[in-house]
Amino acid sequence: MNHWPFVIASYVIVIFGTAIVVAMSYAAMRKSEQQVQAMTTAAREKKTGT
Repeated sequence: MNHWPFVIASYVIVIFGTAIVVAMSYAAMRKSEQQVQAMTTAAREKKTGT
């Protein structure tokens, strides 16, 4: 029995899984950066009173 189809399928699954994790992590990072920016802006406005 030829084992290469299983090896290739395993690599495909790992590559797609890694891509999904990277995409989700990037989206979470961008969301967190936006929240920090909003908090920083609000703190500056509160400090300057504008």
